[in-house]
Amino acid sequence: MSELLKPESAFVYAIPLRTRFRGITVREGVLLEGPLGWGEFCPFPEYDDREAVGWLATAVEQITAGWPEPVRERIPVNCTVPAVGAERAYEIVSGSGCGTAKVKIADHPESLAEDLERVAAVRDALGPGGAIRVDANAVWDVDTAVASIGRIDRAAGGLEYVEQPCRTIEELAAVRRRVDVRIAADESIRRAEDPLRVAVAGAADVAVLKCTPLGGVRRALRVAEAADLPCVVSSALETSIGLSAQLALAGALPDLEFACGLGTVRLFEGDVVADSLVPVDGYLPVPRTPPRPDPELLHRFRHPDPERTRWWRGRLARVLELLD
Repeated sequence: MSELLKPESAFVYAIPLRTRFRGITVREGVLLEGPLGWGEFCPFPEYDDREAVGWLATAVEQITAGWPEPVRERIPVNCTVPAVGAERAYEIVSGSGCGTAKVKIADHPESLAEDLERVAAVRDALGPGGAIRVDANAVWDVDTAVASIGRIDRAAGGLEYVEQPCRTIEELAAVRRRVDVRIAADESIRRAEDPLRVAVAGAADVAVLKCTPLGGVRRALRVAEAADLPCVVSSALETSIGLSAQLALAGALPDLEFACGLGTVRLFEGDVVADSLVPVDGYLPVPRTPPRPDPELLHRFRHPDPERTRWWRGRLARVLELLD
């Protein structure tokens, strides 16, 4: 594989985000070209080299092996609402065309009042027939989760599910026993030592799958089978090139009960492809091949910092050795 991928010439991008998301304001990553097109390597800074292997394996699958045949042509998606004020949350949802919204909550220890206002505004924007799900990113303890979920559920007029309210499988199971809202597992699956062996069935009602860190479409399909739960495919905040693998996974899942969290290109100030994967009327098409970057956009979003470019290429080289 090291003969195919040349870290010293890999393209490193930097794209500003419209709103702070996951604590960052600029999304960085690497684009790779192979025999079947382009892939993306963009693990977040908190992932060490060993954890980043899955991210690179997804890109390698994309550019060398392609994806399984899809069983559907388009994917229903939710819009994503960052930790913004209620007025901005309303604007995001009302202009999205989506019938489902995923709302970020628990952004800081005193955020509950803001969270309640945000989800109430989202309900106003969606109307009574829309679905609201919230994501706490594993920051609560069990008692805080139980108390907060009850209040947020009432403010939302009913939640579809709460994603990863606590960190561990045991904590998720404890929360699930005490609330009447579905619990979804995300980090408990994708950051497990072995996602194929995580016993989430008693701790969650929904499995959130992110193809990019799980190591590719085929491996994520095996994780879905092992989880034996309804699945939601969610973005890892990629450009349209990396997002296309997530759509390939959603297109190949045997069953797809929920809208997927794949409308995230709207969080970027730009993209590296001309025809971005932005939902139309709440849906995205399932691609057969990854999109190609646009030369002008590559020029615009080439990382301006030589030191940071060297850092990403060095990271790619180290992870490539682990993958090999």
